[in-house]
Amino acid sequence: MRIQNALISVFHKDGLGPIVDALNASGTTLYSTGGTQAFIEERGISVERVEDLTSYPSILGGRVKTLHPKVFGGILSRRENESDRLQMKEFDIPYFDLVIVDLYPFEATLASGASETDIIEKIDIGGISLIRAAAKNFKDCWIISNRNQYNEALSILRGEHGATLDVRRKYALEAFDESSNYDTAIYRYFAGDRLDLKVSNRTRQTLRYGENPHQEAAFYGNIDDALEQIHGKALSYNNLLDIDATVNLIKEFEDTTIAIIKHNNACGLATRSTLEQAWDDALAGDSVSAFGGVIASNRTIDSATALKMNSLFFEVLMAPGFDEDALVILKSKKNRVLLIMKDFKVPEYSLRSVLNGTLVQARDQKTESIEDMTTVTDLSPTEEQFQDLLFAAKVCKHTKSNTIVLAKGGQLLGSGTGQTSRVDALNQAIEKADRFNFSLEGAAMASDAFFPFPDCVEIAKNAGISCVVQPGGSIRDKESIEFCNSHKMTMVTTGIRHFKH
Repeated sequence: MRIQNALISVFHKDGLGPIVDALNASGTTLYSTGGTQAFIEERGISVERVEDLTSYPSILGGRVKTLHPKVFGGILSRRENESDRLQMKEFDIPYFDLVIVDLYPFEATLASGASETDIIEKIDIGGISLIRAAAKNFKDCWIISNRNQYNEALSILRGEHGATLDVRRKYALEAFDESSNYDTAIYRYFAGDRLDLKVSNRTRQTLRYGENPHQEAAFYGNIDDALEQIHGKALSYNNLLDIDATVNLIKEFEDTTIAIIKHNNACGLATRSTLEQAWDDALAGDSVSAFGGVIASNRTIDSATALKMNSLFFEVLMAPGFDEDALVILKSKKNRVLLIMKDFKVPEYSLRSVLNGTLVQARDQKTESIEDMTTVTDLSPTEEQFQDLLFAAKVCKHTKSNTIVLAKGGQLLGSGTGQTSRVDALNQAIEKADRFNFSLEGAAMASDAFFPFPDCVEIAKNAGISCVVQPGGSIRDKESIEFCNSHKMTMVTTGIRHFKH
């Protein structure tokens, strides 16, 4: 494909110079506007003004420059179409074989905290239209729509085959990706907090595979905004699911805490005065499930804790930081992933594909406080019991339904995860606590949803559990409350359900 005429109008000039030089050297006639025209002329290269082509000046402070039939005719004309050729000749319109256009920096302007007036002015009209037109007519026109393409485009220009049809089709795809992402960003700005589904993410990280080796997978988003990987192998699909679950859980705790996650559920969690003790007691919660798990700390990892951690095989360890001595120890396993957690904003909405569509919901950002807890039994929890109930409720919120969480003294003692009945969940939690030699005398129990029958509090009483937190709201709440009253147990309700599927 020989490039006889090229239209160039860009906001970002960096990297453009070598392309302009190459086009000029090959005898291409360049057309341009405003600042880009000045940029080209400063390189000593002749350039045709778009205003001379259209016989119409740039107006409205540059809002209208290229929106003209002679410009879009030159881009959209079909070379093989006889009617198009006759009209091009009749109106003396040049064929544009190459269009180099980028878009005003809308997202960067928005992120800068600029005024709405400035943000609105960065909504590109002519640029987006030129990009779409050239991409539509990729059979006859090559569109370069982003400065990140300049290096590759220069190699193509200098190459033996030039911009082949396959090349032009690839760049058309990238152009529509550019316009889709741009329009989505603008839509999101105007939509504000509306629960509307508009998703466009151009940052793609290919993963080794999905949940299983026969499934392809990719991550869309900039993970570097949330985490900094300082050691280990590339993250997998399953790693990222567990990392997400672990980050969301550890963010619930302010005091020194370590959480161990396996298959999106906590198998160990403890809050202690020292990190080393938090590790010991988190691991004690389920040392079997911790094997191959994902670990998070909300404190910098010290060497004493690292030395103990190093004896366990685990996939990922996240923390706000690592002491140098700790890193020496932890890096002894070459595949072990070490991540520094950053202070990042979690998206307000979560997405999930279902059938032939997508479910969208606001994230569960409600965490119970003592003020949310209403005592419904004759006995009110002690201050210590309230702390146990708050701890258990936080873990419960981040555990798959149906779930029951048992805790005491800032330590997870056992949990029932993803069970088909609440009784099964409770029995699983009790069995796990027994297996790891925990006494449940005086322990707290949290449930993600109400008790439809008094059976769970009856089982809890027999296990030694003394206080319960649950949403309440069952038509048979009274039966569970009466059982607690008759056996000197305390119960609080929150009115907040935490289903997690």
